[in-house]
Amino acid sequence: MAVDRVLLDQLYRARLVQLRDRAEAAGLPKNGSVEVLRARLIQHRILPEHDLSWDGIQSMAHQELGETLKVFGIKSSGSHKERRQRLWLHLNFDSRRLTVERLAEMEREKLHKLCQKLELLLTGTRTVLMGRVSGVLASQGHGWGQVKKSLRRNGLPDISSEPLTAVEFREREVEEIIVVEVPSEPIDFLEQLAAHVIEDASDNLIAGSEKISASARSALQTLKGLMDDVERMVGTILNSHGGRWAAAEENLFIRIAQRKGWPIENEVVQTRLLVVAARIAEEKGAKDSVIQAVGATPVSAGRVHSRAADSKAIERIRAKMTHAEQLLAGLR
Repeated sequence: MAVDRVLLDQLYRARLVQLRDRAEAAGLPKNGSVEVLRARLIQHRILPEHDLSWDGIQSMAHQELGETLKVFGIKSSGSHKERRQRLWLHLNFDSRRLTVERLAEMEREKLHKLCQKLELLLTGTRTVLMGRVSGVLASQGHGWGQVKKSLRRNGLPDISSEPLTAVEFREREVEEIIVVEVPSEPIDFLEQLAAHVIEDASDNLIAGSEKISASARSALQTLKGLMDDVERMVGTILNSHGGRWAAAEENLFIRIAQRKGWPIENEVVQTRLLVVAARIAEEKGAKDSVIQAVGATPVSAGRVHSRAADSKAIERIRAKMTHAEQLLAGLR
C-alpha cells in the first residue's frame, strides 16, 4: 500500500497540540483525544482515496484490511471479522470512553446498533446485547485505540528525523508500567455456573428474611427470580475488568442494577445482593487484584491461585455479612 511515509511518521510521533494544528490546517475537526485526532488525520491525510465507512470496510479483502491496520499503527493480525471490527472501532470510538461502564449507561437502541456494526447477533435483552459488545471489546483488548508504543516513541524505522532535545528524550522515555499477573489455567468469566451454585445463591439471598420488613422481603423475592441476570452481570463485569471484583466493580454492579429498575433502595436488600454477587464472582474465579490482562481472551489468560488474594476476598465477604447482621439486629 503506497502512502506518504514521511507524513505518516510525523503523525505517529506528534503530540496533541501538533495534531490539533494539523487538523485545523487540513480543515478537519480538532476535537477529541490525541489518538482520535491521530486516527482522523491518518484517515483523511494518508488514506484519502480509501472508503473507510462501515460498508467500505466490509468490502475489504483480508490482506487489504491487514495493510490498512498497519498504516493506522495498530494490531493487524486476527481473522477477517476481527480485523473488520478492530478497524471500525478504531475509526469511530475513543477506546478510553467505550468501556463496560459506558455500555451500562447506553440505551438498548444504541447497543443494538453497536451489535449490528460489530456483526453480532441482534436478539436478546439489553443485558445480553451489552454482554456481546463487552465480549468483543475484551477479545480485541488493547489492539485498537492507540498506535503502538514503538511508533509513538521512534516513528517508522526507515525515516530519519531531527535529533531529540533532552526534554523530548525524557518525555518519550516516560512510560506507564502496568504489572499484571498472568495466570496459567484459562478462565471464561461468561461461562454459566452450575445450577446448584445459583440455587445456593438464591437461598442465601433470602435466608433469615423473616426478620426484616415486608417490603424488604418482597424485594428479595423479586431479586431471587433475577438470579440468572445477576450471574450474567457479574460475568460481564469480570470479563471486562480482568477478573477483578472489588469496590469499583461492586459500585458498577449497583449502578447497573439501579438502571434496570431492581428494588435495591433498602440498605439491607442492597447489602444482601452484594454479598451474593461477591460469592458468584468468587465461584467464577475472581480475585481482589487483577488476575488477567483486561481484554485477554479466555485462551490466553486464566486463573491464578493466591492465598493472600483468597484471604482478602474472604475478609471482604465476612465484613459484608457482619454489616448485614448489624442492620438486621437494628430492626429486631
